[in-house]
Amino acid sequence: MPPAPPTPPTTPVPVDTHLERVRSRLTRLTPDQAQDAARRGALLVDIRYAALRDRDGLIPGALVVERNELEWRLDPQGSHRLPEADRHDREIVVLCNEGYASSLAAASLHDLGLFRATDLVGGFQAWRAAGLPVTAPAAP
Repeated sequence: MPPAPPTPPTTPVPVDTHLERVRSRLTRLTPDQAQDAARRGALLVDIRYAALRDRDGLIPGALVVERNELEWRLDPQGSHRLPEADRHDREIVVLCNEGYASSLAAASLHDLGLFRATDLVGGFQAWRAAGLPVTAPAAP
């Protein structure tokens, strides 16, 4: 006899509803607040994919961690962690291109116990639009 088909653990919700729920768990930062946090020692973590980083440049001092490696690199208990991921109370500000994927990523870090993880409202594009420091994009 074949196994019974899996049943969904929760009622399906649209991604926009999920995003609202996730963001309600975060204290999201503006670009200026994120810059202040970095000055205090927070980790700025850029999860944008390489093509966007090459096109638009980088935030000086931000750690680049591909989204598919984020949890492994920032888990203070993980065997593949970055040296900067040294404690669960570390302030972490995740940024993506426009501030959507970073909200989901920050919530995932919360689930690992990184309770001070949050994200940058508007992402890299908001940072750049605020006139904050950006390194030049890669030469073509």
